[in-house]
Amino acid sequence: MPVTSTEEKPIQLTLEDFIKTHEPQLRSSGVPEHLWKSLFIKLAGQVYDAGSSFQILCEEIEDEDGDIVGQEWKVVVINDNGIQLSDYNNIFLIDHAWTFRVPEARGYLEQVPGLRGRMANLMDIDQEDKDTEVIIEEILKEMWRFNQTFSFGHYEFGAEESLPFWYIMDEFGSRVQYSDEPTFKMEPFYFCHQQMAYTLMWPVGDCDKGDEVTRNYVENTSDPLVRQAKLLPWKPIDMTDVDCTQEEPDEAFFMSNRVNENLPNLSAESPTLPKDRSIKVFMEYANLAKHLTDPRFEIVHDEEEADILWLNKHYKDFKGLSEEKPNVFINQFPQEFIITVKDMLAVVSRRAATEQEKTQKISPGPKWLPVTYNLVTELPKFVSYYQQREALGLDNHWICKPWNLARSMDMHITKEISTIARLADSGPKVVCKYIHNPVLFNRQDIGNVKFDFRYMVLLADTQPLKIYAYHVFWLRFANRPYSLDHFEEYEKHFTVMNYDENVVLKQVHYDEFIPMFNEQYPDHPWAGIEQEVFQMIRELFTAATSLPPPRGIPPSPQSRSMYALDLMLSWETNEKGERYMQPQICEVNYSPDCDRACKYHPFFVNDVFSTLFLDDIQDKHVTLL
Repeated sequence: MPVTSTEEKPIQLTLEDFIKTHEPQLRSSGVPEHLWKSLFIKLAGQVYDAGSSFQILCEEIEDEDGDIVGQEWKVVVINDNGIQLSDYNNIFLIDHAWTFRVPEARGYLEQVPGLRGRMANLMDIDQEDKDTEVIIEEILKEMWRFNQTFSFGHYEFGAEESLPFWYIMDEFGSRVQYSDEPTFKMEPFYFCHQQMAYTLMWPVGDCDKGDEVTRNYVENTSDPLVRQAKLLPWKPIDMTDVDCTQEEPDEAFFMSNRVNENLPNLSAESPTLPKDRSIKVFMEYANLAKHLTDPRFEIVHDEEEADILWLNKHYKDFKGLSEEKPNVFINQFPQEFIITVKDMLAVVSRRAATEQEKTQKISPGPKWLPVTYNLVTELPKFVSYYQQREALGLDNHWICKPWNLARSMDMHITKEISTIARLADSGPKVVCKYIHNPVLFNRQDIGNVKFDFRYMVLLADTQPLKIYAYHVFWLRFANRPYSLDHFEEYEKHFTVMNYDENVVLKQVHYDEFIPMFNEQYPDHPWAGIEQEVFQMIRELFTAATSLPPPRGIPPSPQSRSMYALDLMLSWETNEKGERYMQPQICEVNYSPDCDRACKYHPFFVNDVFSTLFLDDIQDKHVTLL
């Protein structure tokens, strides 16, 4: 591996400019400062000089009879003088052979010349006498032992640009093996001036000639059980002895990494809205404001004039509102993130389980909640639960979801435990049992497809609980026939189509859908399903308001709110062997997209405001739960 550099025109960049741009990244990656100058020189000149100091070795593995049964790779130091940590030149660039986002992986392997063969060779996958599809499936399974990840921007803010990339290092970087006591450190690095990502490698101590180059695959992981779980792709281990029971977390869980809110002063007088004039509404959602035509309300453009604040941004000063503006209402409740953030939604939902449901080891939560584990705090428990299901021969398809993103962004479906263990490194996620046997809807133009549906829920009070369900619901459909494979095919496994101009959005109104559904499933009329959904909503919000903050949503007399609940139907079997449809909750959204509601049901906003702020539900399409 000789020293190489590109023949392109050298990058015109000073060391000072390089450090100014990249210092935060260098420090967060732990690159020693004495290596910065050499790194700058190598990046600017595209110098790949690892070949002068290291060598890749392949050792054959023999069984007891001397037969070759496999091979092992490793990288060793070949420099006669070894590698010294103090040497400013000992930082090395490693190229990335493949960079991708997970849904794109299959397409790249099918279409990019040479990529499939290179990846198969790098992963030691035998290609002889195998169909292309079989080779691709093996690569997609094996790649998680080689994948590394990086992202730009702040993951939790939800920008599509900040979604994680995955990459596989070149043949040199991919041959560096794991050790509990690594000799080198390897970190991804984005060179802004070239807009390219590399992996940097430098020693953590002095190495002699012949020493093996090793790295730690699970940096910053001290808990031994978490370490075992994260190392599953490389070191399979039986973790079924780990207790997979999920307990209610302590208060610190509900406070960690959350925006602090204060609580309203409940000693203040009960808020009232004016009765001698129209009620003034300040609204950040322009399309909602356009459709608020009830003459009892008036849109204003100054927050200070408003009797009602309908905001999109997160409101935090409930104490100040109660003391300084005691008659102004707000469209948010304190602590409502306990149902709108996915990891806490699962915790809150489990409170609704009956005593009998709590004793069921395989499905211990309420029947409407897919089994859900937090990959940050419950990874060993999840691995144990997964392996127990595997031993019982139960379906083990799962969907990984970021805590705080919507629109199906960065969601991944898989049945591979190694994939799930690695996805945990790309940002905070929950893993939910995938609804592998969904109730399908027959689209005459396509066939049987997945669908989900959204009910709007209006929360008027928490103590006592006063909550309404809106009868008009919204439907979303997949665009391809459902089958339990090719999980990267978005239009087969996901239903959110209204944010991409290049895909078809199938529109079916609720009053058209109900008779169509009843015709397709005459033994399961929609009226019965809706009653189960309403019962589920009541149970969820009872659980969410059953404990004081920060565990629950507290009383807030000036608060009113609207949430969107996304649900699916799953085929389940009772003790008699009879199949039935079970509503399953997917997520709860605050400040949901209401453009379709406004477009197809112009009375929607008037109904919401009449119900929440005037307690007027006559002919408003709502049911008090």
